[in-house]
Amino acid sequence: MTTKNFAYRYLAYLLAAFLCLGTSLNARALSSFPDETLNYEVVYHWGMIWKHAASAQLSISNNGNYYNTSLTAHTRSWADKLYKVRDTLTCRIQKDGLKPLKYVKTSHEGKHYGKDIVEYSYSDGYSSANCTVIRQDRETRYVKLQAPGQAYDMLSVFYFLRTLNYDTFKKNGVIKSTVFSGKRKENVTVKYHKVEHVEMRDGSKQIAHHISFTFTQDGQTKSSDDIDCWISTDSRHIPLVIKGSLPVGEVRVFYVK
Repeated sequence: MTTKNFAYRYLAYLLAAFLCLGTSLNARALSSFPDETLNYEVVYHWGMIWKHAASAQLSISNNGNYYNTSLTAHTRSWADKLYKVRDTLTCRIQKDGLKPLKYVKTSHEGKHYGKDIVEYSYSDGYSSANCTVIRQDRETRYVKLQAPGQAYDMLSVFYFLRTLNYDTFKKNGVIKSTVFSGKRKENVTVKYHKVEHVEMRDGSKQIAHHISFTFTQDGQTKSSDDIDCWISTDSRHIPLVIKGSLPVGEVRVFYVK
């Protein structure tokens, strides 16, 4: 992964990775979520350099029997000169079972524009998706995806993360599952490491679950770089820090209040 697109993608990969946790650990949906917004800073790190490169927000609001959720990400002015990112993800989620119904990702990255639309249906224990893939100067593609059990996208899965049984995860150690990334399936291996202190952006330290993710296609070829993540040990289970490697340096995503 190059520096030009790290701002959005690492946060998106994190959310996609939690799909395997939500499906494999039998997470139970909360009866309700409050309206809220969580803020993140994306930081580029190389040697003595720590540079705030982008910001992201995760939001959810109640709307009758549904939730409206969104994830927005944008590079800061200095990073815009290298590779400008303005991405928005939205999802409509049914409260009963936290089932995603429609997911839309709109991306403006550099000079490129793209839009993914995923519409869900459920039958006979399977999750199916009709995906519309729109790219600048290319013909629109239509993709069908299917997986046993409940499937999610890179946005709705975040809310399953917060009801996971981490005691069960500790005992199992490693989990393997399949995720939808909008237009393809990915195999994900998730490893539980330990509970430890992680340093936040402001220098404070938080107790967190340390886990890592490996993404592959066909169980062999890596589809993205490995990711380390630290999850709060309280009942909210908020992703506190995400870390991934770059060709030069690394990127870290910090939760900020």
